[in-house]
Parts: sequence; structure tokens; C-alpha cells
Amino acid sequence: MAPQVRVKERAEEQATAMSSDQQAAIRMVANDLHRLNQSVMKAVEAGMSVELVRTARHHGSNGNWGDLLIPVIVARQAPEAA
Repeated sequence: MAPQVRVKERAEEQATAMSSDQQAAIRMVANDLHRLNQSVMKAVEAGMSVELVRTARHHGSNGNWGDLLIPVIVARQAPEAA
């Protein structure tokens, strides 16, 4: 059973006090995160462990920041064919 992931809904709730450009940017992040979460679940079901690790932090000129991530993948050995 897949967990309930409310990335899109949470982003929309937080977007009420944002400009239209900010809302468009956060919608893009939410959509991409939703696809990432689906991919992580598929990888786990295929026998891999997935950890997302922050590798850097992007800083904007106005004091805002965002984390940049990479996946660390551990694959279970495939069973040998008989």
C-alpha cells in the first residue's frame, strides 16, 4: 500500500500568500517532487533502497535558499537464475 503523499496539496495551501510567479515556481517544485516520490516508491518495490542526500545549498541574492539533492542507491543482489 502506497503512503499518502500530499506534496501538491501542501504546496497549494502554502501558496495563498505568494505572487503568481512564486505560485508557478512552487507548483513546478511540487509536481517534480510528486514524480520523484513515485519513482522512489517504484525503485523500492524493485528491490532498491533510496536515500536523498543534500549535496549543496543554492543561495539567492535576496537571502532565500534551496537544498540540492542526489540519490544514494543501494541495490539488493538479484537472485541467480537456476
